[in-house]
Amino acid sequence: MDSDHFNIPEIHFEVSFSEAQAHYIEVKMSIAKLNQSYVDLKMPVWSPGSYLIREYAKNVERFRSFDKTGNTIAYQKISKNTWRIPTESLDQIEVIYAVYGFEVSVRTNFFDGDHAFIVPTATFFHIDGRIDNPSTVSIALKDSWASISTGLEQIEERKFYAPNFDVLYDTPIEAGNQDVWKFQAAGVEHECAMVGGGSYDKERLTKDITRIVEEETRIWGSNPNERYVIITHNYQSGGGGLEHLNSTVLGASRNAYLNETSYKNYLSLVAHEYFHLWNVKRLRPKALGPFNYDAENYTTGLWIMEGFTSYYDNLIIKRCGFYDEKEYLALLANDFNIVLNRPGHTIQSAAASSFDTWIKYYRPDENSMNSGISYYNKGAMLTALLDIKIIAATEGRLKLDDVIREAYEEFFLKLDRGFEENELRSLAERIAGTSLDDIFNAAHQDGELEYNDYFNLVGYEIVDTNVNNNTLTLGITTNKVDGLISVATVEKDSGAYDAGLSVKDELIAINNNRLDVKDKEIDFIVQHAKEGETLNFLVARDGLVREIPVQIRKSNKKIYEIRPLKEQTFLQELLGKIWMA
Repeated sequence: MDSDHFNIPEIHFEVSFSEAQAHYIEVKMSIAKLNQSYVDLKMPVWSPGSYLIREYAKNVERFRSFDKTGNTIAYQKISKNTWRIPTESLDQIEVIYAVYGFEVSVRTNFFDGDHAFIVPTATFFHIDGRIDNPSTVSIALKDSWASISTGLEQIEERKFYAPNFDVLYDTPIEAGNQDVWKFQAAGVEHECAMVGGGSYDKERLTKDITRIVEEETRIWGSNPNERYVIITHNYQSGGGGLEHLNSTVLGASRNAYLNETSYKNYLSLVAHEYFHLWNVKRLRPKALGPFNYDAENYTTGLWIMEGFTSYYDNLIIKRCGFYDEKEYLALLANDFNIVLNRPGHTIQSAAASSFDTWIKYYRPDENSMNSGISYYNKGAMLTALLDIKIIAATEGRLKLDDVIREAYEEFFLKLDRGFEENELRSLAERIAGTSLDDIFNAAHQDGELEYNDYFNLVGYEIVDTNVNNNTLTLGITTNKVDGLISVATVEKDSGAYDAGLSVKDELIAINNNRLDVKDKEIDFIVQHAKEGETLNFLVARDGLVREIPVQIRKSNKKIYEIRPLKEQTFLQELLGKIWMA
């Protein structure tokens, strides 16, 4: 046995909820077998899968440290997320602190009298330089609470084990009275934990999620888990999801399960986050693990990680029979509509969007539509072309499924490391037997490919059905609050943009006619005007009134549709069926 084994500190956390109604939990961290002059306790500043510095340490309060006899130890905070405790001649210490949590999301703590959602990166400290240290976590449930849902290994009734902090930080904990049921799918035990009530049908959900799990396991060749937990927070209105190593946390609307469209959207969200079990949690760019929890972890590869996953989520739902071809193609076309209707698509590439996610994607502002795109949608567009090109190059023998399965086996199962983008490209080209430079290069450029050069290969076309529209526009969206109309966004190169109409401008009158916040006067005026006509806006900006003439122009809005070609060759028809299979 390695002699260093005897020098590994023993770390245990105990979480209690005496102030949960006020959105606080208390955490006790016990460290034994210390053998150093001081200990630096660090809290992560971000969570893997959610690429934004969130400064979790801001919610830590009432931090205290003690020796094993209960005497107070003076500590020093040496950085925003680091507490230093002198431990000379001490072999054991205890730290007690409170954590505030009242932000509803899949990546932040939320505590109240009904339940506690614990995000480990926002809750637990690690010893600096000891990320590989194992730890245990005990959950002291409130008397009125009955359940704990987590992917951590259970070693006692309310005690759990993590072999290292990468695992602990990647395994959320739900405590309360969530509705829990279990089922087997692809040889793996699955647990569903529904929080907040809802109109869901357990039997139907179990059946449908099982189909998704088995289809995704078929694609990847094997399932890496023995157990998987799906935690869903049901709100009056909710959404979003975050992937973890053997679990996921989803947001949903509690009554959405009764509506077929929103129910399918939920299944697509399940498919998306479950797909991440392989694509990002295991098959990943080198930059995405091991993690630096103190700072940004930059990569241009999120267009692959999230783009591939965003392409497959709806495709898997189609393969499982929940979407028909028309529904699926409409969803795929929507990715093109979202990206190509943003002026920012001419400015930011998918790779640049990936790299800048830390400062842009999670911090959208009024100008985001003009300055950037989402690597989710643009990545899905490029992934569709990649899949089609592989199918066409191999005459239908192979598709993208075969590439990602081989990449998973090569980089994760065999080499146990992340990949460089050129390595993934080389592997894909070897399997496809053709160059894929066009698509991979396009991910790093802000121009657009000739999309029909790809769709036509499998007997389909993408068409702008709005190309001959005569819709007029000012190029703004508005907010109506407290009886006032104000500008919310201004589209680049529109009449409003060129005239200098600005976000937050209060719109008072058009052509000397006062606007009424209760109706749609602006829309009415625009649609009954003529192209090139100028409207004189009276606006208030920072308390000063001014007039701004704005020219009405033809709308550039695109409405894309993906549909079969009216005339197809035998090969196009064959390859199209393989693509849609």
